[in-house]
Amino acid sequence: MIFKFFSTHEITTIIKSLKAKNSYGYDEVTTKLLKISAKYICSPLTHICNKAISSGTFPERLKYSVTKPLYKKGDKTDPSNYRPISILTSFSKVLEKALYNRLVEYINNNKLLTGQQYGFQKKFSTEDVIFKLTNTKF
Repeated sequence: MIFKFFSTHEITTIIKSLKAKNSYGYDEVTTKLLKISAKYICSPLTHICNKAISSGTFPERLKYSVTKPLYKKGDKTDPSNYRPISILTSFSKVLEKALYNRLVEYINNNKLLTGQQYGFQKKFSTEDVIFKLTNTKF
């Protein structure tokens, strides 16, 4: 499997597509800050993404996360009423999305999914598969 390199335009588009949030990972860089500084950091970030794709490794530092408890419901003093969430760095979100785009492109170009595959594909939903199942005669 060989992926083509990313362009700065692609990485900038990915940065712009992220939701502007104030939450941050261990590096304290929010997606809001990342979007503001996109034109200054897209070139080095593109280099990092291309290095990752050419070496086949995800940078170790981008795997680090901050784990925080998120309240679900019930008694706030009961620890079982919380679930852990892991907050990754904004940079890892960009690389993940870039790699995801390349993988989906590869799968689609090489027709690796059957027509019966509805999950995790654009323009296909659970309603589509339910419709097909209820309207197909076996």
